Amino acid sequence: MASTTTYFLLLFALVAAASVSEANADQLRTDFYSCSCRNLMAIVKTGIAKALQKEARIGASILRLHFHDCFVNGCDASILLDDTSKFIGEQTAAANNNSARGFNVIDDIKAMVEKECPGVVSCADILALAARDSVVYLGGPSWEVGLGRRDSTTASRLDANNSIPAPSFSLSTLKKNFANQGLSEKDLVALSGAHTIGLAQCRLFRPHIYNDTNIDASYAKFLQSKCPRTGNDRLLEPLDHQTPFHFDNLYYKNLVQKKVLLHSDQELYNGGSTDHLVEKYATERVAFFNDFAEGMVKMSSIKPLTGKKGEIRLNCAKVN
Repeated sequence: MASTTTYFLLLFALVAAASVSEANADQLRTDFYSCSCRNLMAIVKTGIAKALQKEARIGASILRLHFHDCFVNGCDASILLDDTSKFIGEQTAAANNNSARGFNVIDDIKAMVEKECPGVVSCADILALAARDSVVYLGGPSWEVGLGRRDSTTASRLDANNSIPAPSFSLSTLKKNFANQGLSEKDLVALSGAHTIGLAQCRLFRPHIYNDTNIDASYAKFLQSKCPRTGNDRLLEPLDHQTPFHFDNLYYKNLVQKKVLLHSDQELYNGGSTDHLVEKYATERVAFFNDFAEGMVKMSSIKPLTGKKGEIRLNCAKVN
């Protein structure tokens, strides 16, 4: 009896050890390409610097690409896939259609990486690194990017429409949306600080400036002079009207002053449970930077494809 018990205990221990080993193998690692593509970090950093020198706005676009990618079935570069006869992808989803941009920057960096390390680095990892380097280039915080993601072999416009938060969302809907991704209320408020850079289209902020009352009257009037009730849908205005191409904490100061573009943004400071975090980040830039970096690490680790799942695309827009 004792020997039988010992046998099963030993068997259990071996199975448990194997499971832990397998789990560890699936974890993202910052040194994943330390042997297989040693110059990866430098290549991505150089590519982002070159792109942002041409157009500072592209930094926000790259960050947004990464965010929209991760919220739809994980960080697997599915947003980069063009439509095929087998699927309608994410680029024409409501949040991305005539809005998502920066694909050419990722393609250019991928080409440089392929020249150095052919068939080794995923598009998903390149996008994650590019998002981090864009924030740093524009004056924001840095963070350790775990690597080892693989690329999806499909994409879904329907999933994108169901997963990416909309500018019409209420605070409760935003919290539920982020919770579905394993992200907390603090992550919601900190990651929303990405709107300290970039631009938004008139069609997206029109409801806030005409229908909402929780907006500074003079600011609303200014925006209405540019964005009429009908027409000019693609007119662009900065999400942070003071420093749209510098990553800082003015977004939160604007929230307190009720001078932001989107309804969903102002929901973060509208007498609800997140007001205290907005007030904290408005006065404590370091706290915002730390929490943003922490949130980005969590977000960029949402359901990655690892091990033998997915593939390493040779062209980010097409399945191999």
